[in-house]
Amino acid sequence: MTQKIIDRSALKPLLDAGWEILDGRDAIVKTFKFKSFRHAWAWMSHVALWAEKIDHHPEWSNTYNRVEVLLITHSCDGLSDLDIKLAQEMEMASSF
Repeated sequence: MTQKIIDRSALKPLLDAGWEILDGRDAIVKTFKFKSFRHAWAWMSHVALWAEKIDHHPEWSNTYNRVEVLLITHSCDGLSDLDIKLAQEMEMASSF
């Protein structure tokens, strides 16, 4: 079972990048906006491969050029290092 994160200092750069802690849930959320649907889909494809690699999958939805993301680790019912890693990869991929 994955452990919840105890040291929350890793969240600060993500919060500075626009991630928010979801009210009432130990989860983080962000809406990414891209130039077009094609760019949003390409980003989602990249992130999906990364998520498979680390065996951790986001809750997300896509509408045209926007992707709404919620990250939580269900096995510990809260944030874990996997959420931080996936959010960091999402940030890096969104800058391409």
